[in-house]
Amino acid sequence: MIKYFFLFILLIGTTALSAQSAHSLFREGDTEYKQGDFQAAEENYRKGLEKERSSRGTYNLGNSIYRQERVDEAARQYLKAAEEAKDEATKAQAYHNLGNSLYRMEDYENSINAFKNALRHQPEDIETKYNLAQAQRQYRIQQQQQQQQQQQQQNQDQEQEEQDQQNQEQQQNQEQQEQQQQQQQQSQSEQENQENQEQQQQQEQERDITREEAEQLLEIMEKEEQKVQEKLRKGGNKKKPEKDW
Repeated sequence: MIKYFFLFILLIGTTALSAQSAHSLFREGDTEYKQGDFQAAEENYRKGLEKERSSRGTYNLGNSIYRQERVDEAARQYLKAAEEAKDEATKAQAYHNLGNSLYRMEDYENSINAFKNALRHQPEDIETKYNLAQAQRQYRIQQQQQQQQQQQQQNQDQEQEEQDQQNQEQQQNQEQQEQQQQQQQQSQSEQENQENQEQQQQQEQERDITREEAEQLLEIMEKEEQKVQEKLRKGGNKKKPEKDW
């Protein structure tokens, strides 16, 4: 819980005109803060700080910004107030609210450090101790969640790596199968070409033999024809025997 929402800026003695003006702006900021007009309070705190540096004014500025839900910007003002403060109470309150701001930002580790710094200046503050315990608890939960996320990420990475390896092996097997199929097709094609060539050669040889046989038959027929013609010629030239009277 945010604590000590504002610290009154007390006017001590007679000060210079510029200091009185800063004091007046701080008082107006306090009044507007009480009324819930945090934006107007912020404006007056800023104007007052332009005239006079004040750790309490910076602290109150942080509170007005925090109530407008600009937590990260409020955290910067609390840190500045804690570093500038001279008294233990302001330092403790600034670190306490810094811890609350960091807690809301889920920056639990730095929130723990801020609460510890607050306890260094006010060791008996019960609320700061309680907030410190809550921050430590949330930090442990956060660490466990981060470890689980890292483990899940590692498992996912490992699964993805195994899947990639399986895909790679499947791709390699597929490429090998395709290569084997191509080789088989190429071998089959070469074998078919060779068989076709052999068949063609055999057909050509058969055609050659048939032609040779035909020439031989033709030659035999020509020789037989010649023999017949020769016999006919010889038979036509014989003289008939004279009649014996």
